[in-house]
Amino acid sequence: MTTLLRVLLDQQGWKDYSTFVHQFRLAARSLAQETGEASLATLTLSESTFERWYFGKVTPQNDARRVLTHLFKRPINQLLANVAQPVESPPPDYGAVSPSAPHTELRADHDADPYWMERHAAMAARRAIRFAMGAERSEVGQETLSHLKDEAHRIAEIYVRVPLGTVLDDLIHNQSQTFRLLESGNAKPSQVRDLYLLGSLQSGMLAKASHDLGDPQSAMMQARTAAVCADQAEHRGMSAWVRGLQSLISYWADRPEDALHYARQGTSTGTGLRGSITIWLAGLEARAAALVGDAETVHAANRRAEELRDRTVPDDLDAFGGDFYFPQAKQAYYDVEACVLLGDGSSNLVRRAEEAVRSYSDSGAPHWAFGDQAGTHADLALARLCTGDLDGAVEAVQPVLDLPPSQRNAGIIGSVQRVRTSLMRGMVRDARAAKELREEIAAFSSRPTLSLPS
Repeated sequence: MTTLLRVLLDQQGWKDYSTFVHQFRLAARSLAQETGEASLATLTLSESTFERWYFGKVTPQNDARRVLTHLFKRPINQLLANVAQPVESPPPDYGAVSPSAPHTELRADHDADPYWMERHAAMAARRAIRFAMGAERSEVGQETLSHLKDEAHRIAEIYVRVPLGTVLDDLIHNQSQTFRLLESGNAKPSQVRDLYLLGSLQSGMLAKASHDLGDPQSAMMQARTAAVCADQAEHRGMSAWVRGLQSLISYWADRPEDALHYARQGTSTGTGLRGSITIWLAGLEARAAALVGDAETVHAANRRAEELRDRTVPDDLDAFGGDFYFPQAKQAYYDVEACVLLGDGSSNLVRRAEEAVRSYSDSGAPHWAFGDQAGTHADLALARLCTGDLDGAVEAVQPVLDLPPSQRNAGIIGSVQRVRTSLMRGMVRDARAAKELREEIAAFSSRPTLSLPS
């Protein structure tokens, strides 16, 4: 016998904590909107609590019961009731075994569910690394440092490809662990610089996360922390990258003068660097300049980006991938966006915008990012509208409006809002297709934001 809740989790493919907690948070926010109870919007649960719900060791309480009812559209007594369904035997509770408890062996039959085995092997790995980090608490051990470095690489690489909810908890935990090690005073002098660099990387990604959630104030606080850590690490590349991040945050927060200032500050800080960050900073300057109508700076910055591409030599930040690497496809996207924002209505720009879209058509490509893909589609729609091609604009922006809720974020919403604004100008304003697209964008934009493009 097992609970209906567990059966439904299995059926929905939500047996993994990171997958379920994302759905749970979405349901909590939805319920908060329906009831007007703001406190529900931040409701979440730990991995250990989820494990106990899943295996029926404890039952959800208080507001969690309401969220589950809202999520599954079933009364809580039904969800917690036992149903006749063959399931695997519960594994041992890795987090609550006392030293005197009898040994329980976890056996897997030859026909056991591979997903089940993978899930619990991963659980055991996480439990093991928590133990290892605890054992090294009196000093910063090499395994602890290596684990935090590996985690920074892992999260940086997948951040741009997955919904924010799948990495946010790990990011917060790793930042907390890094700060704990720095504050403990137990790090060796040779380790302090590495820890500060990790703190800068983690704070930078969390700044991006807050930005992705539509909270520029928190994003700037994390970015400033990242800047302090980068300075303490004496890592000039990271210091320049953080200025680029601050430019990015300001750009999407509609503060173009600040965005221009930070991009130029990053360029100054990064003088002499050869990594792709230098190209990114030039692209950021071009986009910010476009918002203030400075065409001369836009074209000069884009030309500088082209020249820098020819001289680029990959560095340690490029090796992290994700937002720490600025590929050719993203450079083309930034170039097009800056020109679109200037109001360039040429057929040549439409062609370049179409090429930018094609460069993000393969989600399996090494540097693909769903936010960048959405941005290229929005820019293509704007370029086509500048030439009066309404049908082409509708076609271009539709894939963005079809994104799942977990990828509908403030930056993407900002991109399609530009399309909506353009639809309210010129000859297309009164066309039926323009009115319908404006309504669809308004509906898309009214939903809670979850993460952002760059």
